[in-house]
Amino acid sequence: YLPCFDLVNDTRFCPPERNALKDFYISAKGGEWTESKLWLDPVISHCNWTGVTCEVGNVTKLELPNNGLSGKLTKDISKLTLLEVLDLSDNDIKGEIPSE
Repeated sequence: YLPCFDLVNDTRFCPPERNALKDFYISAKGGEWTESKLWLDPVISHCNWTGVTCEVGNVTKLELPNNGLSGKLTKDISKLTLLEVLDLSDNDIKGEIPSE
């Protein structure tokens, strides 16, 4: 570990969408999902995580139906600014889709 060498806040290496998806994973109890292949893998692009579809590096779809999600949908999902499809059907997610 090197002090002051954390790339999580460097958007060149860690896009804000990746952090938003990570926060979503944590709040939706990702460790308990039926399928969470590659989620949070530090080397793999977030665009290759199960249920995530990207166009030109931007998340456009998040499709995780019937996947054992639970918890609360937080405002972090609104950080996926180009999201067109959100399918969390048949899960136990509480809360509303944020308007911002």
